[in-house]
Amino acid sequence: TQRARTTTHALLHVPYGHGDGEKLDVYLPADPSGTFPVLVYIHGGYWQCLSKDASGFAAPALVSQGVAVVAVGYNIAPKGHMDEMVAQVRRSLVFLVQQYSQISGVYLCGHSAGAHLAAMVLSTDWAEYGVTPDIKGAVLVSGVYDLEPILHVYVNDALNMSREVAQRNSPMLCLTGAVPAAAACEVLVAMAQYDSPEFRRQSQEYCQERRQPDRCPFLPVLVSLQALRSAGWTVSLLDLAGVDHFDVIEKLSQDSYILTQV
Repeated sequence: TQRARTTTHALLHVPYGHGDGEKLDVYLPADPSGTFPVLVYIHGGYWQCLSKDASGFAAPALVSQGVAVVAVGYNIAPKGHMDEMVAQVRRSLVFLVQQYSQISGVYLCGHSAGAHLAAMVLSTDWAEYGVTPDIKGAVLVSGVYDLEPILHVYVNDALNMSREVAQRNSPMLCLTGAVPAAAACEVLVAMAQYDSPEFRRQSQEYCQERRQPDRCPFLPVLVSLQALRSAGWTVSLLDLAGVDHFDVIEKLSQDSYILTQV
C-alpha cells in the first residue's frame, strides 16, 4: 500500500459521508481524463480490524493497466455495527459513480468479511439510493456468506449481532429479493486450498442450491447459485491451489497472479 501511495496518482482519505470511517483511498490511472473501469476493494478483518490504509496493495498492478482502484473504509466493530457497515459500503458506491463520471464499469473485490460486504452490495435495491452503479463484476475471495455460525463464536463478542441482524445481513438468505443486475455482470467466488473448512464450506454452498438439515428449521431454504443466476449474474467458483486465507488476497500485488489477471 505504501508503494501504491508513492507510485500512483493517489487521492487519500476522500470522504463519502460524514462518519469518521466513511473515507476512500482512490488510486487513479496515469491519464484519468478518459473513461476507466474501477475496482472497488473491501477489506476483511472479521468486521473488527484492518482498514483501507492497508488495502491499496493491488493498485500498482492494476493502475498500470488503466484500472482505477478504490479502497473502501467503513466503521469496524465495536464502533460500527453490521447494518451500518453494509449501508456504508453501499453508499460508497453511490458516491463513486456520482463523483466520477468517467467510470466505465464497477468491479467489486472483497476478502473474507469484505467478500461478505461485497456480496451484500449485490443484493442492494438501488431504487432506494436513486443511483444504479454499473456493476460489471464481483470477485468474492474467501468470504462469509452466512452469518448465523458467527453468533456462536468469539467473533460476535465485538459485533454483538442478534439472530435477526445476522439473518438480514447474510447474502445466502437475502438474494431472493435482489434487484436484477446488468446481464453482463459476472460473479467469481474464489476460495483458497488452505482456507479453513468453514470458509470453504460457505464458498461452496454459496455456489450451490441445497438444503442444510443441520440448520435451524425456521431459517429460509438457502438459495445461492440459482438466485444469483436468476438475478442476471454469471457465477463461477474458483478453488486456488497452494494459497491460504491470507496470501490468497495478498498476491494481488503481483502482476502474474491468477486473480490479478482475472
